[in-house]
Amino acid sequence: MEVYNKLIDLTKKYPRLTVALGMFDGVHIGHQSIIRRAVELAQKIGGKSVVFTFSNHPLSVLAPQAMPLQIGNNILREKRLEELGVDILIAMPFTKEFASRRPEEFLEILRMNLAPYYVVTGPNYTFGCKGKGTQRMLLREGNAYGFTAEICPAVLRDGRPVSSTRVRSLLAAGDLHTASDFLGCPFTVMERVIHGDERGRLLGFPTANLAISEQRVMLPNGVYAVGVKFQGHSYNGVANIGNNPTFKGCNRRIEVNIAEFKGDLYDKLIAVEFIEKLRDEVKFDSVDQLVKQIKKDKEKARQFWRY
Repeated sequence: MEVYNKLIDLTKKYPRLTVALGMFDGVHIGHQSIIRRAVELAQKIGGKSVVFTFSNHPLSVLAPQAMPLQIGNNILREKRLEELGVDILIAMPFTKEFASRRPEEFLEILRMNLAPYYVVTGPNYTFGCKGKGTQRMLLREGNAYGFTAEICPAVLRDGRPVSSTRVRSLLAAGDLHTASDFLGCPFTVMERVIHGDERGRLLGFPTANLAISEQRVMLPNGVYAVGVKFQGHSYNGVANIGNNPTFKGCNRRIEVNIAEFKGDLYDKLIAVEFIEKLRDEVKFDSVDQLVKQIKKDKEKARQFWRY
């Protein structure tokens, strides 16, 4: 998959493009239906599929106080889009200047730089200054800009549309199974491993530590059975989300003990898939109690491990 951080003229290099429009935070099953349709239409015309999105949420510019927590970062979004067969990702910064463009200007930008045969969106997509561009406008004006618009229907669960808002609420409430159903895969955190205090190594359970950004939604504190992916290999593990209260606490983070792994992970990118919650985070009275519980956690996690 080709990745661009700005909008460039691709019309000469790729004369037959299908474009999917949206933020696609979390790339949940509703997003996936849009993207799969764009990929399908691109294959139908012997062309390439493009996802045109932004590297930052529009509300981070328009109304920072209303900015929703992220489900996944840009690295994970890129990985998911590639897995879905997208050929080209354009993830450009959303700016005040871009936000000021009229809907007609946005459509002209698409025509000049991408000249799409098809434009595919979801049912709630808006574009242009103050979101004045609607699906109805896409359907009505598409031909004038050289494309056919398709609006994918919402994917429903319990009679209601799957949305990033619902996924965020489920994760924050700890409903891991339903959130993963909405995401179409286990809830995943993909980050670079940071340096910790190496206390886990001293206890005989070395951990890979991941920071938790204040800008992202996270499961409640606790211990979870997880899968870990690193450089094309898959492992099983146990992860703790929390503040490490037994040792007077720390900044909230994810600590992952990876079964049967030996190697240096510092500053390396890993993906942690959350499969099942094992227990809440607990403050133990002694290190011995903690070590005994970690052993029990690993034993309990085995029934949920997938690799």
